[in-house]
Amino acid sequence: MNTIDLNKEAWKALCARRRELPHALLLSGQRGIGKFDLARRFAEALLCENPSASGEACGQCLACGWLAQGNHPDFRLLQPDALGEEEGEGEEAGSGKKKASQQITIDQVRALDDFLHVGTHRQGVRVVLIHPAEAMNRATANSLLKSLEEPIPSTLFLLVSNEVDRLLPTIRSRCQAVPIARPSPELAAECLRQAGVEDAPRWLALAGGSPLLAVELANAGERTLIDALVGQLERGRNIDPLAAAAAIDKIVKAEKGAAPLKRTVEWWQKWLLDLSLAVEQLPPRYFVAHEKALRQLAASADGGKLLALNRKALQYKAQSEQPLNSRLFFEEFFLNYAALFRSH
Repeated sequence: MNTIDLNKEAWKALCARRRELPHALLLSGQRGIGKFDLARRFAEALLCENPSASGEACGQCLACGWLAQGNHPDFRLLQPDALGEEEGEGEEAGSGKKKASQQITIDQVRALDDFLHVGTHRQGVRVVLIHPAEAMNRATANSLLKSLEEPIPSTLFLLVSNEVDRLLPTIRSRCQAVPIARPSPELAAECLRQAGVEDAPRWLALAGGSPLLAVELANAGERTLIDALVGQLERGRNIDPLAAAAAIDKIVKAEKGAAPLKRTVEWWQKWLLDLSLAVEQLPPRYFVAHEKALRQLAASADGGKLLALNRKALQYKAQSEQPLNSRLFFEEFFLNYAALFRSH
C-alpha cells in the first residue's frame, strides 16, 4: 500500500507547509507507520521540478532522476551506517571491516558544512533528511543544533523519530512538530492483506498496530527469534535460565538484521507488559496469540517483582546498545525472570 494512502492527513499537513516552508520539521510517531518513507516522498516533492496536483514528485524530471540515482546535489540523507548495510550498501559479512555504527556520528553532521554553505541547484530548496533522529548522541545533536539555531535560506531539515522523547529538548524546540498517527485498524489490516501476510492479526498485534512493521516482521527472520524467546518465557518458574540464555544467545549471534540484542530486549519489554496486564486481568496488547499462557503465568507471578523487572528492562535496553557479553546479559535477565514466579 502506498505510504501516502496510509497517512493521508499527515501528507496534507506536510503539503500545506510548502506555502511557507519552515527551516526544520520533526516527524514523530511509533515505528512502522511509514514516517521515513513519507519524509522521503516529501523531500522528493520539494526537489521535483514538476510536482503533481496532489503534491507528489513527478518521477520523470531531471531532479527526480538524480534522486533515484542517489546523487541529487541538493539532498543529503543522514542515517546510521548500519541502516545503509541493511539496504545493501555496507560491507559483506566477514570482510573484517569494523562493525557498522548504530548511531549518526558527529563526523556525518560536520560533513554537511560545505553542502550547507554553497548555493542551491537552480535556486531551489536543499533538504537534509535525518533518520532516525534519536540515533544522534548528545555531541552529534549539539553539532547539528547550530544549523537549527541559525536557519540557512532555502534549507529544510527533515527529522524523523520513533522515540521523540530521546531527542534533546533544544532539538525538539527548534523544529515544527508533525505527529504521525497510527493508521486505523481497518487500513492497517488492508495493508497486510495487500502484502499477502498470513496470520495478520498476530503480526499486527506484535507490531503494536503498525502495518509496515507487521509486514516487515512477518517477512523477515523475526519469527525464529520471537518463537524461541516466547518458548522460553512461557515456562515461567520451570525455565532453566542458563539453558534459555544459551539458546537465545545462539539465535541472536546468528542474526543478520540490525541490533538483534536491542530487538530481543524490546520483545522482553512487550512480554513483561502483557504479563503485567494479565496480572490485572486485562487482555494482552502484543502477544494476543499467547493470552492463555500469560494468564496462567500471571496466577503465580509476584506483582512487586514484576514491576521491578519492568523497570530493570529499561536499563537492559540502554545496555543492549553498548558492547557487552551477550551470554551473561541473557543469563541475568532469565534469572531475574525465573524469580518472578512463586513455586506454589
